[in-house]
Amino acid sequence: MTIRLPDFKGGWRAYEPREEPFAATPGTPLASRTVFSAAHVVADPFADTSPDSPAAVDWDATLAFRRHLWSHGLGVAEAMDTAQRGMGLDWAGAAELIRRSAAEARSVGGLIACGVGTDQLTGPATLAEVRAAYEEQLALVEESGAQAILMASRALAAAAQGPEDYLEVYGHLLRQAAEPVILHWLGPMFDPALEGYWGSSDLDAATGTFLDVIAAHPDKVDGIKVSLLEARREIDIRRRLPQGVRCYTGDDFNYPELIAGDEQGFSHALLGIFDPLGPLAAEAVRVLDTGDAKGFRELLDPTVELSRHLFQAPTRFYKTGVVFLAWLAGHQSHFTMVGGLQSARSLPHFARAYELADGLGLFPDPKLAEERMKNLLSLYGVTQ
Repeated sequence: MTIRLPDFKGGWRAYEPREEPFAATPGTPLASRTVFSAAHVVADPFADTSPDSPAAVDWDATLAFRRHLWSHGLGVAEAMDTAQRGMGLDWAGAAELIRRSAAEARSVGGLIACGVGTDQLTGPATLAEVRAAYEEQLALVEESGAQAILMASRALAAAAQGPEDYLEVYGHLLRQAAEPVILHWLGPMFDPALEGYWGSSDLDAATGTFLDVIAAHPDKVDGIKVSLLEARREIDIRRRLPQGVRCYTGDDFNYPELIAGDEQGFSHALLGIFDPLGPLAAEAVRVLDTGDAKGFRELLDPTVELSRHLFQAPTRFYKTGVVFLAWLAGHQSHFTMVGGLQSARSLPHFARAYELADGLGLFPDPKLAEERMKNLLSLYGVTQ
């Protein structure tokens, strides 16, 4: 049996779906690397909402997906970019997501870290207002019992006059953090409003400021997440970190080599692509736990083509592909996203994502995935 898929040139190709999924079973937490999957949210498809409305979330399906990730030994990075922070999910929705997911993590013994930002600010803000917004969110995450991830702030990027403002704001937050946090540097390819973060569009200068923040407070920084899609820069930053500060790769283009590491160290992981790759990624890291770096790469390297496809420019719309694959995999009953973001990618993009994911065996029920792909095609007027 074949399925007729559109290509990127206005033509068609026949694809024969895989019959057996990748064999992955739930397992214990991973040993050699700390691995977080940034997780998506499941929209409520029956809510009467518009793209400008507050997000309507299907809490049961959203929390069930987190239990799926935890069951495979992965940690959950909650209320991050993958959960559509600032792209459909506002602070009120994110706060509820943090509370619910942190409680769920406690009930199952799952590892969780949650995003702290300033997205309750809806207009121009002063540095004092940025600090206060960060403080409000940090308090909520700490009260929930989760680890805090200090996310990059659009409001801070707009208000800061130079590197010294970043040093002051982050220094203030780190001094008052109850436990070591993860610092997140999200590049402008993920959010154009973050251009010039750390006080400069020159990445070398920005890196210097970023490292200065960490060097001033190494006891308050568990690690850093770097999402710049530049492997060599991440490796350079990793080698310059103070002793005991981890690097969590956020590079969805080069993650296998960065996690495997080299003779001078390795990266842990906090990745959006591990939302659809969860079971396969966990299995690969378990192979790495045995010291088999070659086997790890053999499992994970073939996934990079799918990741690069989902994260292609405009990179910020990768969430659409992530949720699309969750629907095909049976983790949710529909392909609806908060903010109406299911419309952000083309039919040929979806077709290629299906083909690549199916080839990797990511769908627990390949027949269900095929049926759902055909249903989507039919909505676009494609007959088989």
